[in-house]
Amino acid sequence: MKKVVDRASSRGYFDHGWLKTYHTFSFADYYNPMRVHFGALRVLNDDWVAPSQGFGMHPHKNMEVVSIPLKGKLRHGDSVANIRTIIPGDIQVMSTGSGILHSEYNGSDKESVEFLQIWVFPNKENTPPEYNNYDIRELLRKNELALFISPDGSTLASILQNAWFSMGKFDAGKTIAYKMHGENMGVYIFIIDGKVEVAEETLLKRDGIGIWDISDLKINVIERSDLLLIEVPMIS
Repeated sequence: MKKVVDRASSRGYFDHGWLKTYHTFSFADYYNPMRVHFGALRVLNDDWVAPSQGFGMHPHKNMEVVSIPLKGKLRHGDSVANIRTIIPGDIQVMSTGSGILHSEYNGSDKESVEFLQIWVFPNKENTPPEYNNYDIRELLRKNELALFISPDGSTLASILQNAWFSMGKFDAGKTIAYKMHGENMGVYIFIIDGKVEVAEETLLKRDGIGIWDISDLKINVIERSDLLLIEVPMIS
C-alpha cells in the first residue's frame, strides 16, 4: 500500500470576498510541486460563493469537470446553450473537450452556495463538449456508498476516464469495505464531514487521503461522517 495524506489545514486558501476557496491540489495562484494531482484527479476545490455572486463566463478545454453542491443553489450557464440550477442531491458533469465557455453562479440572492469542484484528466481529447446534470437522490441511502459515476454505463453519469465516484453518509461505528476496480488504480477519499480511520490514519473534516497499490481497503467511521471517494487511474 502507498498513501498520501492531505490535511484540511494544508490546502491552498484564498478569500476574495465573494469567494472563499480551498485547493487540495495546485490551482490558480496556489502551487505546490508535491500536490499537482493524484493520478488522473487534477483538481479538488472546496468553494463558498456569496449570494448572487459567481464565476463569469470563462473557457476550459480537455478536462472532465464534476460539480457537487453541498449547500444552496448552483446556477450553470455555458456556450452550448445549457442553463441549469442544481442543489444538494444533484450533480453536474461537464466534458469540456475541444473547448467550452461556462459560468457558475450562486442561484440565490440571500444564501451562500457551497460546492466541490472536481477536475479529472480525460482519456480522449478534443471531443465535442457536453454538459449533463443528474438527480442522484434515489442512490443516496444511509450507511451505504452510492456509486454515481462509472465508465461502464452502470450509473447515471460517466466521464471520459476510467473513473468511479461514490459518496455516502455513515453513522459512527460503521465499517465501509471498498474494492478497487482494477490494477494501477488509486482512490482519493475526501472527508466532507466527520471522523474516520483508514490506512492507519485518523482523518477529520475536509482532510483527504490518496491510497494506491491495493486491491481493497476498509474505512472505520469514528463519528458520523459524510464521505466522497474518487477512484482514478494512477497516471504519472
